[in-house]
Amino acid sequence: MTERTQKRKFPDDGRSSAANSPTRFRSLNPDRDRQRCLGDEAGTSRDSSNGSSSQASSTVYKLSAGEGQHVIAERGRRPVRNLQDLGLAIRQTMAHVKDKKTGTSGDPVKLLTNLFGLGLPSQWHLYQYHVDFNPALASMRLKSALLYSHGDILGTARAFDGAILFLSRKLQNKVTELTSTTKNGEVVKITVTMTSTLMPGSPVCIQFFHVLFKKVFKFLNMYQVGRNYFCPSNPVEIPQHKLSLWPGFSVAVTPLERQITLSADVSHKVLRNETVLDSMNEMYYRMPKERFTDACEKEFLGMVVLTRYNNKTYRVDDIDWSTKPTDKFLKKDGSHISYVEYYKQQYNLELTDLSQPMLVSSLKAKKNEACDSPRVVHLLPELSYLTGLSSRALTDFRLMKDLSLETQLNPERRQKRLQTLAENIQESREASAELAKWGLRLENQLSITGRVIPPEKICLRDGICQPASAADWSRDTRSGRIIHAKPLSSWLLLFSHRNGDVAEQLVQCLMKVGDGMGFSIDNPKIVQVEDGPVSFLRALQRNVNPDLQLVFCILPSQSKDNYDSIKKYLSLEQPVPSQCVQSRTLNRQNMLMSVATKIAMQIVCKTGGELWAVEIPLKSLMVIGIDVNKDAINKSQSVVGFVASTNSTLTRWFSQCMIQKTSTDFADCLKVCMKGAIEKWQKSNNALPGRIIVYRDGVGDGQLQMLLDYEIPQFLGFFKESRPAYSPKITVVVVRKRCTARFFSESHRGLQNPPLGTVVDSEATRPEWYDFFLISQNARQGTVNPTYYNVLYDTNGLRPDHLQRLTYKMCHLYYNWPGVIRVPAPCQYAHKLTFLVGQSIHREPRIELSDTLFYL
Repeated sequence: MTERTQKRKFPDDGRSSAANSPTRFRSLNPDRDRQRCLGDEAGTSRDSSNGSSSQASSTVYKLSAGEGQHVIAERGRRPVRNLQDLGLAIRQTMAHVKDKKTGTSGDPVKLLTNLFGLGLPSQWHLYQYHVDFNPALASMRLKSALLYSHGDILGTARAFDGAILFLSRKLQNKVTELTSTTKNGEVVKITVTMTSTLMPGSPVCIQFFHVLFKKVFKFLNMYQVGRNYFCPSNPVEIPQHKLSLWPGFSVAVTPLERQITLSADVSHKVLRNETVLDSMNEMYYRMPKERFTDACEKEFLGMVVLTRYNNKTYRVDDIDWSTKPTDKFLKKDGSHISYVEYYKQQYNLELTDLSQPMLVSSLKAKKNEACDSPRVVHLLPELSYLTGLSSRALTDFRLMKDLSLETQLNPERRQKRLQTLAENIQESREASAELAKWGLRLENQLSITGRVIPPEKICLRDGICQPASAADWSRDTRSGRIIHAKPLSSWLLLFSHRNGDVAEQLVQCLMKVGDGMGFSIDNPKIVQVEDGPVSFLRALQRNVNPDLQLVFCILPSQSKDNYDSIKKYLSLEQPVPSQCVQSRTLNRQNMLMSVATKIAMQIVCKTGGELWAVEIPLKSLMVIGIDVNKDAINKSQSVVGFVASTNSTLTRWFSQCMIQKTSTDFADCLKVCMKGAIEKWQKSNNALPGRIIVYRDGVGDGQLQMLLDYEIPQFLGFFKESRPAYSPKITVVVVRKRCTARFFSESHRGLQNPPLGTVVDSEATRPEWYDFFLISQNARQGTVNPTYYNVLYDTNGLRPDHLQRLTYKMCHLYYNWPGVIRVPAPCQYAHKLTFLVGQSIHREPRIELSDTLFYL
């Protein structure tokens, strides 16, 4: 957050059209509560297997230059690529996969990837030098000009950041003395000292390639926003929703098994054709004035805005209500100028609202700048365009449908975009020349061979079913009975007076579908409440007791406060599983039976039942899923979700959630969680598990070393300290949903999504890691996104085939969807648990609920 004592203000170089109508912000309370939940939505959330990406703070990466540490590149809030992972030779520590990590089971399938070879010569190297100037110079431009004046010695392929020089060829001497003269006649001695000869796959080389392609995309008139590159000159307009899309690409240079590749995927930047001031105007006239400042901060803090003049994005960290466009700021030359005059002189822009507040964005520290000197930029709401989608827009079915037509590309359309990108690089004289002078050449996309592992059978109480498709087996199992369900004999139903008819119909449907699936449901205790926001909570306080199996609430609206208060009370004060459904969901008469079926399945899980299973050949196996997310209100807290199986069929789960007083994405409570899981397993099985497999979700780039150093020792330390005589075999697998690789199946009908169960464990993987891709998600629209698995620690010694098959089996056991999902079930359970706690409860749920999936 920007410091209020900061005197110097940095006006934005943004430029846009003026807002349509000015708003006078009068008599507004400048006092604000900093701790708030941004973008909260009421009611329940749609299930998704997408995890949250980790948020990195502003970081300066330092790469070795021989004798010292020198800055080669700075990264902002969202680093392009953290290169710490590249130095980890994890596979060499595992004897069973040291020589071969590929499986053999399944049918081969030909796949086209989005990976382009870089065509490096066999003896290619990058040469790194350290450069000294005597006398010392402060100007980066002057240092570059003096150094580059010796092109006959250095060559044309050179990159210099003020201290480090990279060349594509090796100089004759290790130390080269050069002399230059400035325009003022001052003689400067330049000493160029060789420090390293870099191999193509080294971390410094990979970072250099990223910088090189940044220059290549600049030649293509594309702008970098965050990690990706976009083309603002060719936007896709969606006028009916006042949206624009910038087409672009996400790219990453990665050293794979056979060569260095450029991974490219299609990306889009969503822009709203409205400014922050437009949105403020709308909010100002539709709500009480005393709530206006709070509403603006809840809406805009944390958002990313775009200034279209320079196509730069900024994160809104604060709103300065005391500063106006007529206020003056100090320029670099020591003069003062108002914001109005500045934008008029600099960009010929006239501001229409002279009473609008200022948006404040914190900037990253510049190189060699003291970290304790905060730098902020003041943005004009009138010149700042909103990016992304609002919470209301995300619930607009028509908008999301129209947007998906442009963003969710099928394999054929995606491939055409990738081909166009490759052709543009090859046909651009500047781009191709830039690559060529460094000895690089963009080659064709890689074609590889994957495997489709055999489909899984679904086990029910009555027998075993072979689904026609793993994407959805609800029809195949409709006539079968679920494995186990406790009769629902004591439950409470709450609804408002206007939803009485809907409640009665729902109870009848639940009994009917429950009977079909082998789930006995008795009539509930019915309580009608008023429509007020506190009526449900008061009714719960009067009627809930520990003997209840379930509390069912039919909510009259999407009020998040009402939903949160119910979940808090039933998770913290009176620990009883609860089911909340919005009344509008039940008003669709033609879908009521389908909705009732899904609700009945959730109730079974929340009351300790089991729906289906798959065949698990390994005995005495415990599977654990871990996810870490931020608390929506207190950003300095992290929510750790820990879900572990408690039976041999992997159908019952122990769930525990811990809140850490830290904003990191690492768990420091794993010993406590393991203690509860082991005790529950022992109580349920009268034995201890012989094998433990941990699926760790929510791990970002550059965090593997921290897991090796910090989280895995917690597992090992728990058994060593508390149970020295007990030493189970342990495997830790990192699950990553957001990977850059894409795969297309080649057939006589053209490019299609690969079949479910496709595994890629060679060519597109890393040689020093025990990793593989698995496609366990069905994409009805667009291109399927594979899930990436990386084994960090393994004493189980399972063959690659067995671990891949077991991982695919685990994707069948998520009880909120009768089909496979992107990640193993315990990972998704852990994500749902952290989402509920981080968004609604904000405290650790009572341990009495740990035996049920109460968070579904």
